[in-house]
Amino acid sequence: MLLKSTGHVKSIMLSQTSERTIPLILQCFLYILLVKRSIVITRYPELHFFFLAALFSTILALVCVLFKTKASLHMVAISGLTIFVIGLNIHLQLHNPYWSALLILLSGVVASSRLEMNAHTPKEILIGLFVGIMPQLLFLYLWL
Repeated sequence: MLLKSTGHVKSIMLSQTSERTIPLILQCFLYILLVKRSIVITRYPELHFFFLAALFSTILALVCVLFKTKASLHMVAISGLTIFVIGLNIHLQLHNPYWSALLILLSGVVASSRLEMNAHTPKEILIGLFVGIMPQLLFLYLWL
């Protein structure tokens, strides 16, 4: 809303690829602050690596913007969270598949809703899925 009121973006939907640059840079700075100041590795190692992977996902989404490619940020978020919850279930040795199944179902709901609203193409959905999953999988090996 702040960026819309200052005229940096036309709508909160960020339909233009160029409009995503400033919000993604701001999100990177917020993740850096969160990882460096609040969620330190000594106290919360799982959350530390989750937010570190989220930072890398945001950087990848920013790189996509620099190459004039749109990634579904909704898919980045839900797929990253899904991989983290699956990894947390493995790490804590919880034999509860319900949260993982629910998040996988919600990933499908998010993807279909973005397609139904014509907010993204199938290619942008897949890019968002890849950008959300890959950093979480890579950092999963560091704390699992």
